[in-house]
Amino acid sequence: MATVLSRPRVSTEPAAETKGRALVDPRAVIGKSQRRQVIPRPVQRMLGPILLVALWQVLSTTGIFDERTVPPPTRVVKAGIQLIAEGSLQEHLITSLMRVGYGIAFGIALGLSLALIAGLSRVGENFVDANMEVLRAVPNFALVPLLIVWFGISEVPKITLITLAVAVAIYINTFSAIRSVDAGLVEAARSCGAGRGELIYRVIIPGSLPGFLVGLRLALTASWLSLIFAETINAKKGLGRMMTDAREYFQIDVVFVLIAVYAILGLTSILIVRFLEARLLTWRRAYDGD
Repeated sequence: MATVLSRPRVSTEPAAETKGRALVDPRAVIGKSQRRQVIPRPVQRMLGPILLVALWQVLSTTGIFDERTVPPPTRVVKAGIQLIAEGSLQEHLITSLMRVGYGIAFGIALGLSLALIAGLSRVGENFVDANMEVLRAVPNFALVPLLIVWFGISEVPKITLITLAVAVAIYINTFSAIRSVDAGLVEAARSCGAGRGELIYRVIIPGSLPGFLVGLRLALTASWLSLIFAETINAKKGLGRMMTDAREYFQIDVVFVLIAVYAILGLTSILIVRFLEARLLTWRRAYDGD
């Protein structure tokens, strides 16, 4: 008996249907979904702090909060306007911004250099990584007495303290990002004839950029925290000096003004990093919530 094998018929109708269809660019779809938002995302992220301030005002108005220890937001705003009118807030703020600026610049340069040395070489890792891990484990304020003994009470120990905090945050995240680069990509680049310099420029740096930006976000936050400890080193000007004076004279409204200033500076730092992420990581499609 002869067995007849029939080949399955391949329909060309789906091909005919899709022939006239245009390919969809995912970036265009994302752009359309973003353009539908009436309220920008940065404004939406401010909803939490706005609700917190509104709750604070309600609790102060109803008498649940004692105005002697927790002044209402309206009183804090009046105190801030008075400090701005006197010019003292701007003077101290500029001094603190200069210290943080120098500390961030030196810290990024130091942390990034050490991360590249340790991340790209096992020999560099042997000399650098353990020391940076130890430095991360030591509380920042514990270094204040040593810095005073070594450098005196000038600007050097203040900037050094901020620099160390920034460098540790940059190093830890960048080093981890370098060592997390897919080994398959590295081997593929080498098989295509890429040299060490091109491998670093084309594969290692783009692959570790997200980790560096995470470290930058943590570093900016750490810089403001270190500033508080740094300005306890006999600082004549700065937000920390204002905080100390307000605490000694029991000016609670001024204390809340300075806390608000620190919060605004921290949020501004986060917005800067988010802006850099949006510009430098356009190639990465990440989940952004529903």
